[in-house]
Amino acid sequence: MEAEFQKKFMQSWSRYFPGAELPIGFYYTDSAETKFMAKPPKRHRCIIGDLAKVRKGKPQCFDNNAIGCFGGKRYLGFESKLTPDFEYFLSCGIPGKIEGERYKKSPELVKEHLKHQQPLKAPGNYIIFKRWDQMENADIPSVVIFFAAPDVLSGLFTLANFDETHPHGVIAPFGAGCASIVDYPYKELNSPDPRSVLGMFDVSARPCVPSNVLTFAVPWPKFVRMVGNMDESFLITRSWNKVKTRIKKEHAKSNDK
Repeated sequence: MEAEFQKKFMQSWSRYFPGAELPIGFYYTDSAETKFMAKPPKRHRCIIGDLAKVRKGKPQCFDNNAIGCFGGKRYLGFESKLTPDFEYFLSCGIPGKIEGERYKKSPELVKEHLKHQQPLKAPGNYIIFKRWDQMENADIPSVVIFFAAPDVLSGLFTLANFDETHPHGVIAPFGAGCASIVDYPYKELNSPDPRSVLGMFDVSARPCVPSNVLTFAVPWPKFVRMVGNMDESFLITRSWNKVKTRIKKEHAKSNDK
């Protein structure tokens, strides 16, 4: 990533979203960054919980063995196979064998749903997550991910639709928390007009983020456009200034706790 673009975004982010958390980004590679390598899990471990370290400024590198959830392996592109009886796991379960999550009404509905969610194939042996200010010149994120509260999300949502003729510049597809920040937005890179993805509605992943936080994942080409539009958008209006003041106050309040 060009240092000038990296700096430009940070300046604009600070100006229009004062105090809001910096985004993180990820990219795939065949070369591990061993100093950032995540430890293999001893038990089930949600990748969203692992990313809390990245949000605090500690990059993390994962391969298939470092991911502690079968869903994470699938939605980060390292495994295509589903666990046995997955259609029951996601729905009603099997008495005495599987406790169903009840996210879908029936096993048959799960099977139909899966036809719309083809597995991602990781283009590298490793996936590396870094916070924006930790990115180096050689790092070009495929997707930029914001963990944000409603006021910040309103700005990102509106900016994502700023240069679109249709009303669907942002989508909110059903899926796991990791699918909403990796699988879905990464697949949008294949689109001539990639869309941003609003997510973290996954009930199982919710305990891994603060109660007032959702995610907003932006494919890189879309993100570059959004940054280029910031200074001519609604962000320079009095309407946004009212929201911006509240964002700043919320940040100050959280620092006082």
